[in-house]
Amino acid sequence: MDQHSSKSRRQFLQKIAATSLAAASSPLSSLAAQAKAEERMLQFEKRISANDTIRLGVIGYGVQGHFDLNTALKVPGVELAGICDLYTGRIENAKEKYGKELFTTRNYHELLDRKDIDAVIIATHDVWHSRMTLDALAKGKHVYCEKPMVYKISEGPSVIAAAKKSGKVLQVGSQRVSSIGYAKAKELLAAGEIGKLNMVNAVYDRQSSIGAWEYTIPKDASASTTDWERFIAVTDKMPFDAKKFFWWRAFKEVGTGVAGDLFIHLLSGTHLITNSKGPESIYSTGQFSYWKDGRNMPDVMSGVMQYPETKEHAAFQLTLQVNFISGTGGQEVIRLVGSEGVIDVVGNSITVKHSLLPEAPGFGGYDSVFTFSKQMQEEMQKEYDAKWTPQQRKRKVKEDIVFKAPQGYDDHLDHFTNFFEAIRSNKPVVEDAEFGFRAAAPALACNESYFSKKIIHWDPVKMKLV
Repeated sequence: MDQHSSKSRRQFLQKIAATSLAAASSPLSSLAAQAKAEERMLQFEKRISANDTIRLGVIGYGVQGHFDLNTALKVPGVELAGICDLYTGRIENAKEKYGKELFTTRNYHELLDRKDIDAVIIATHDVWHSRMTLDALAKGKHVYCEKPMVYKISEGPSVIAAAKKSGKVLQVGSQRVSSIGYAKAKELLAAGEIGKLNMVNAVYDRQSSIGAWEYTIPKDASASTTDWERFIAVTDKMPFDAKKFFWWRAFKEVGTGVAGDLFIHLLSGTHLITNSKGPESIYSTGQFSYWKDGRNMPDVMSGVMQYPETKEHAAFQLTLQVNFISGTGGQEVIRLVGSEGVIDVVGNSITVKHSLLPEAPGFGGYDSVFTFSKQMQEEMQKEYDAKWTPQQRKRKVKEDIVFKAPQGYDDHLDHFTNFFEAIRSNKPVVEDAEFGFRAAAPALACNESYFSKKIIHWDPVKMKLV
């Protein structure tokens, strides 16, 4: 079992903060050399007692449900108490993996009614997220809900209110917000390493059928084996469609497309790093480029959002991109562009590149001066030479810096560690209901903009459409 602790994490973050402070009074080359200080070994130093054990239930045991549960069980003191899924094959899979005695059900209410369950993972189709979260909080369960926290913007306020009223921990599952890499990017930006922020370019491209959500559909898929009538209890009535059950992200009736799946990762990361509450205007456009398989959500989509100036950050523009048939082979990057350089966040690795303007303004070369009369050119050249030294005309140079997370580092594990530690210590999580909604709403607004072909206006402070 992997060992992890919030105490060790705090010590590590303090260490890299000290590294940056030391570098502020020394050449940047030394900062690059000290990047080895980024590596750390996490060990869980607290012995878990029986009273600290957290009993976990899982609602939705599909692809992400499997990943979430596998990671959650790596945290010391966490035990599996039950699994709910509508597809009979996944119920069988759960018993094959965890034993025939494991409590399983196709009715999530039966799982929530169990007294021996302290917390639940909700990893279902997006359309069910808010309903199940509200029901789980009402039953006194702590909730780890996969992103997006809600399927509709209108569902956000009730989830936020329920989380506050319940006194339980609600954490949304955009795992990178717990990443040591994102924490480092946040620190570098706040320290002015790239000057004044003015733009963020965020990309999450893929190039595969699985990446485009064409998951394998089991041969026994039917209205009976998927409990279809229960599945559509929160949607308009629809005839059974195996694609809508197993490829659900591609259909607006039950999923939220690339915006709810991938834009939201880019948004939550950007919000964490910039300490932003969100944009004030949102526009998106998209197309069907390759995966013309019956889906009604685009496979190529772009968004543009304008973030207002606040006390936390300068005004900046965010561009979002997802391309499911990208000739790059796939890429994920958040690029923060400032007046003096860029920070590239790729996974949990950080690259800082600098580009500084010279002190002197430009003169000559690709400039209008050569179009003037010869006398005017000579006169202005003399004045420029007298005012600015050769040194002042040169660009200043700062070395690039690369920060890499330790080999085998897992931000997903950090995210679950934070969730369970919050349950034990009653401390806040990074991605609570408000943070989750502030990321979800602009993502969902991208879908609204795409279908309406209009700019969506959003109040990031009051968290409402305007």
